[in-house]
Amino acid sequence: APLLRAPQSREQRTGPRGTMSLEWLSEWSCSLDGLRDLVAGGIQSIRDCDATALAAVACLLLLFVWYCYHVGREQPRAYGAAVNALMQGAEANGLQNGYAYCQAPECVRCAHSDGLNQKLYHNLQEYAKRYSWSGMGRIHKGIREQGRYLSSRPSIQKPEVFFLPDLPTVPYFSRDAQKHDVELLERNFQTILCEFETLYKAFSNCSLPQGWKMNSTPSGEWFTFYLVNQGMCVPRNCRKCPRTYRLLGSLRTCIGNNVFGNACISMLSPGTVIAEHYGPTNIRVRCHLGLKTPSSCELVVGGEPQCWAEGRCLLFDDSFLHTAFHEGPPEEGPRVVFMVDLWHPNVAAAERQALDFIFAPGR
Repeated sequence: APLLRAPQSREQRTGPRGTMSLEWLSEWSCSLDGLRDLVAGGIQSIRDCDATALAAVACLLLLFVWYCYHVGREQPRAYGAAVNALMQGAEANGLQNGYAYCQAPECVRCAHSDGLNQKLYHNLQEYAKRYSWSGMGRIHKGIREQGRYLSSRPSIQKPEVFFLPDLPTVPYFSRDAQKHDVELLERNFQTILCEFETLYKAFSNCSLPQGWKMNSTPSGEWFTFYLVNQGMCVPRNCRKCPRTYRLLGSLRTCIGNNVFGNACISMLSPGTVIAEHYGPTNIRVRCHLGLKTPSSCELVVGGEPQCWAEGRCLLFDDSFLHTAFHEGPPEEGPRVVFMVDLWHPNVAAAERQALDFIFAPGR
């Protein structure tokens, strides 16, 4: 194609009497032809040379859109219906030994059936497919032989739902087991106590204020006020204890989005005995921060008694057979602790991530 050339100057294209020369018109026509040929060549190159690249980009975009749609559609199905069933079941059936039993087949925490191990193994496979099998040896072993573990455990320690093998087995833990979180809770003792005292004033107006739950006991009264119940935040209660709730976010080992994670204020009135029972798993450490601890109160875990102290944390494994009681007179007032579930110190970070996935609320 002829090269593009700039039009001539006025002096070049006009004659003595100022008329446009035929030579200039010819040159301008050639310039237009060159522009037309350049545009046509560009269009043809896109059609011929870049068609494969454009098709590849289009396919990648379609795959990305499909993936976003698939993930967005999958997550609500996994969590939404089961979470609603759990909350409705909790309201309808109350709490038993401090836990809500919803009876929903989707809920791993509450589904005591022959298919539980298959459900857990399916969840583990799904996790490994998305992430990795690396570090999953103990979890895989525990799920594969869960029935044997639960049936063969000595009566002193029988978790109801899930036993992770090869963890150190002790009824009580030292404060150093989760030193950072213990010290953080103890530094904020006054903050938590003040918010409890505000809540406690409501008992003077009615027998069971909003947000509190009464648990079944052989004698006396046991009340709990949950901020997190089986891995799910209770928004109405958290708004009443905003500083305590924010404190949970600063804990390094707090069990969060997991059915084994709880945080609540637990209160025993004088004359109360909690029946001996087991917790659901050995992967956690239950932490009690003493808020009000009369002298006639005691916790017994695995046959070993311990006493609470105000402003101090007591750590224990609630998968051991345990009970608590308050034998003081009415004038001593209630025994009150702030309870929060922390990870067992010997559960590795990769295992925590996998267990959060396997035991997510509603999964």
